[in-house]
Amino acid sequence: MAKNHVQPGKVLDYVNDTGADIASGDVVKAGALLGVALKDIPDGETGSVAVDGVFAVPKVSGTAIAQGAAVVFKAATKAFTVGAAVAGDVSGAAAVAFNAAASGETVVNIKFTGCPGTVAA
Repeated sequence: MAKNHVQPGKVLDYVNDTGADIASGDVVKAGALLGVALKDIPDGETGSVAVDGVFAVPKVSGTAIAQGAAVVFKAATKAFTVGAAVAGDVSGAAAVAFNAAASGETVVNIKFTGCPGTVAA
């Protein structure tokens, strides 16, 4: 192992400066990265966020998502969908649909990649 190895990089130490508490299981946006809080992170505290793995997370109802689809994390609703991104949303390489989800479903399995996505301006 290289002397400069720090960690595998699957978990990010995230400083919650959002002005609100983050609950375990919430999707967290850290710049262009997306992940899932592994424990509650009170505002102003640091907590662990998984940026790699598959998690069941909120989905925008009314939109079907195909397996393997490029998804958009809607910053305003903190849920995933497909289609166009608006200011603050994250799309691109950060996440992909791991399973299909029907239009009426409110949860989808998302593969978080640990890669940065694109934050819409």
